[in-house]
Amino acid sequence: AVILFAVLVATLAAPGPWPLISLFTLMSACALWEWLRLSLDANKRLLPVVVAVAVAALLLVLATQWLSEQPQYWSIYLKQLIMQWIMPLVSIIWVLGATAMVFQGQSEQRTQAHLLSICGVMAVLALWVALVVLFLKYDAWFLISLMALIWVADTAAYFSGKAFGKHKLAPRVSPGKTWEGAAGGIIAATAWLALSAIWPGSFADILLQNWSWWALLLIGVFLASVSIIGDLFESLLKRRAQVKDSSALLPGHGGVYDRIDALLPVAPIAMLFTRTWF
Repeated sequence: AVILFAVLVATLAAPGPWPLISLFTLMSACALWEWLRLSLDANKRLLPVVVAVAVAALLLVLATQWLSEQPQYWSIYLKQLIMQWIMPLVSIIWVLGATAMVFQGQSEQRTQAHLLSICGVMAVLALWVALVVLFLKYDAWFLISLMALIWVADTAAYFSGKAFGKHKLAPRVSPGKTWEGAAGGIIAATAWLALSAIWPGSFADILLQNWSWWALLLIGVFLASVSIIGDLFESLLKRRAQVKDSSALLPGHGGVYDRIDALLPVAPIAMLFTRTWF
């Protein structure tokens, strides 16, 4: 975990945007490959690789265009399409579709494989665009403060669940998670959002430029809840695929998707709350 955090900090501190954008692209491609391995039938081993490589190539081309002084019209149009249509659509799918699937808890077989795979491509695309656009518009500290909301929620949920957990949150998907743990994570994440608002340029500070303090707290509750859904949704995919981890790319941590399962839904929705697409 220390090594992964050091890599993130190094790319954030590096001069120019390309080190971080390259890291985001690699992260997105790996997560998409893992998602497709979980959603598609086990005999389709080549398709996840091909799709992940193709998407990574597209993301690098988009980054080159968006960083150019004279981007081509198609790249500007595609950016507007993603920001104004795909981003809200992906957010709705996470909030409504993923939540419904999690609490339905059908973990015995891989149903709706192709639909889930398409959603995976859209989700990864939305994540990459959100992270890149937010980084270019604001700065590294903004992204750290946003990611910290997820880290705080996850850590607090773990210890709250261990200490007070009695009522199962989604037993057919993740038997270890409890309502008490979820409540602890949501409270801690909301407290972090309120605390970090005092620092200029933080995610919370940017939110307060568009929303009231009460709205800020409600956004904290909402984003922390969505992060839990992202975690549970990946657990559902892994149970359907009958695997423990999304892959073995990160020794001791499983796969990349295992590390960013909560960031996938949170980043696009957080971008919408900042009104960056206007």
